[in-house]
Amino acid sequence: MPGPTRSTRTSFVLVAEAALVAAALLAPARALAATESYTIDPDHSAVGFKIRHLFSRVPGRFTKFEGTIRLDQADLSKGSVQFTIHAASIDTDEPARDKHLRSDAFFDVENHPKITFQSTRVKSAAPNKLQVEGNLTIRGTTKPVTLDVDVLGFGPGLGAYRAGFEARTRINRQDFGVKWNDIVEGGGYVLGDDVDITINIEAARDKPKAAGAETKGQDTPATNR
Repeated sequence: MPGPTRSTRTSFVLVAEAALVAAALLAPARALAATESYTIDPDHSAVGFKIRHLFSRVPGRFTKFEGTIRLDQADLSKGSVQFTIHAASIDTDEPARDKHLRSDAFFDVENHPKITFQSTRVKSAAPNKLQVEGNLTIRGTTKPVTLDVDVLGFGPGLGAYRAGFEARTRINRQDFGVKWNDIVEGGGYVLGDDVDITINIEAARDKPKAAGAETKGQDTPATNR
């Protein structure tokens, strides 16, 4: 039987080259498809903090916040997070104290209504544990911080595919211009400088954006209880 002609061999080469080009073009699309976007569900999330007051540690929380998380479940180090807290939503179960905290003595919410965090790097620390580095802005001052994050899991729930995380960090409030304090009789100060922050997150995965769609929906509204 006669072997393939030169024309046939050329066709095979062209087809092979075309296949390689197509594979190269599709590779970024496949990588992009692995990246998922999640919207934080405020009804099933919480932002809390503790600070020393005299001889105890007083807790507080923020009740209004929102954020988005982008991640690849196969490689969480490729992820990112953007988080915004409304400073005026601070709540320590004492209205007079909360008013003081909203004032220029602390958060100055009239001039700096939002506290923001934008990640810059995600590192794997151990199985289901991450270190998320990023820029935290409070009262108009931005400083780098690192969040220690536990990955709590992924799966369906409440009509949507969901993800859960718990993040912790400690900051010095003085670094962010939150400097108010008072001297205790006999020496010492009313408030400590270190603030321990804990963020519990449940987030609902967004639906893929349909071709030509102007807005991006979710598997289900994040406010479903």
